[in-house]
Amino acid sequence: MREIDGNTKVCGLIGNPVAHSKSPAIHNFLASEMGYNLAYACFPVEEGSVSKAVEGAYALGFCGLNVTVPYKQEVITFLKDIDPLAKKIGAVNTLVRCEGGFKGYNTDMPGLMRAFERDGVSVKDKDVIILGAGGVARAVAMLLEESGASSLVIVNRNADHAESLAGDVNFISGRNFARPLAIGDTDRLPSGRKYIVIQATSVGMHPDTENCVITDGSFYAHVETGYDLIFNPAETMFMKLCKKAGAEAFNGSKMLLYQGIIAYEHWTGLKVSDELADECYKRIFE
Repeated sequence: MREIDGNTKVCGLIGNPVAHSKSPAIHNFLASEMGYNLAYACFPVEEGSVSKAVEGAYALGFCGLNVTVPYKQEVITFLKDIDPLAKKIGAVNTLVRCEGGFKGYNTDMPGLMRAFERDGVSVKDKDVIILGAGGVARAVAMLLEESGASSLVIVNRNADHAESLAGDVNFISGRNFARPLAIGDTDRLPSGRKYIVIQATSVGMHPDTENCVITDGSFYAHVETGYDLIFNPAETMFMKLCKKAGAEAFNGSKMLLYQGIIAYEHWTGLKVSDELADECYKRIFE
């Protein structure tokens, strides 16, 4: 067992709730395997106390923090600096200690890209559909535009939200990249066209495992690859419907793993090998 001593670097997770998080398992495993003197814990933060949590962590010498719901946007106000990608996305999930405070990063989206790479999924020059129009969908949309996807369709139950997000993405990117589509209008998708479909809502998450944003089997004929950002259950209803239609389907566990790995790399200056990442995945998710 690793010893914690006066030289141990401390980092952790703030949010509400945090007790369910797999982040301590990821970071403490990496630190142990790499012989790095770091300890990671979870810290529930009540509403209205984010500024105190950030200031307190800095005063106590924390090397960094992860930030989870519902504070990924609110925490930005209390940062010393912010990475350009995180600023563009409008959400921060990783704080790295700097002079006078913390710098904010978004490792969720780079984590998703590493997950794509390890799963053999490429979005470059591909048509993509996102299911959902919330904060996660916004972050994914920005990432897809930066990563060279050919086009994006944002499908959402509330058509106004989809239209608003598509407008924001097109304005920021400076091109006509995204278009909105109501869930009831997916039969308007061009016949025969295949898409990478990213499920970016909480629908289907445990314990509501039998639910899915779209149940119409004809929609899944358009799926080349399905990627559900949910990791619990390991196989969501969305994934089952993708596979039933003959498409590949993946869950969000590797995204969760790699967002943690990238944060760990920020805090330590070390590079986590693919072999160690695979071992971490087996230990925690399998």
